[in-house]
Amino acid sequence: MTESEFLKQAEAALGRIEAELEGLADDTDLDVECTRSGNVLEIEFVDNGSKIIVNSQAPMQELWVAAKSGGFHFKQQSGKWIGTRDGAELFAALSQMISAQGGVEVTLQDAD
Repeated sequence: MTESEFLKQAEAALGRIEAELEGLADDTDLDVECTRSGNVLEIEFVDNGSKIIVNSQAPMQELWVAAKSGGFHFKQQSGKWIGTRDGAELFAALSQMISAQGGVEVTLQDAD
């Protein structure tokens, strides 16, 4: 995959995560604020001040996630972002992290 293809896919994933969270914040008790700065998406949990950071790493062609539960790397495989250590899908893994950190059960949906 070329760098421009990676950046396009990473941007789409970050935009999808942000849009999903904005919708969940409107429709559920999840109280988050999302901030984008270039290739970095910062998800702040208003109730407890904790954060989850999602950013793209073009040289590695990965999305990186930093959460209370740890740091995770995701790489494109067959159109999905898959964890390099455990094989977890990005949106499913983020759903678990956000639910744990935000105290509200959420399910993020990939664009499929």
